[in-house]
Amino acid sequence: MGKYRLWLLAGLMAAGTAFAAPGTGIQKYELKEFVADFTHFNIGDAVPEMYRTDQYNIKQWQQRNLPAPDAGTHWTYMGGNYVLISDTDGKISKVYDGEIFYHR
Repeated sequence: MGKYRLWLLAGLMAAGTAFAAPGTGIQKYELKEFVADFTHFNIGDAVPEMYRTDQYNIKQWQQRNLPAPDAGTHWTYMGGNYVLISDTDGKISKVYDGEIFYHR
């Protein structure tokens, strides 16, 4: 059973699997859940400490076609996705597929 789960996870990672919500405009890039660092994340989950550091803080969010972060939040990058997290506890409030970078 352990090998099966590992192969399944590897297949999902190789396929760049993300679970998108339907929509238009930038909403078509919005995700409800995603996989990064071999971990499944949902809205409301806390990200690992590494993604809360200044190194991962995206300050030029406009150039990536991301909406302005809400007060007390900032954008970070995880597993090919842009993730809006709270400054205090790193909880996820919004996720966009990295393809939003190419949105025009």
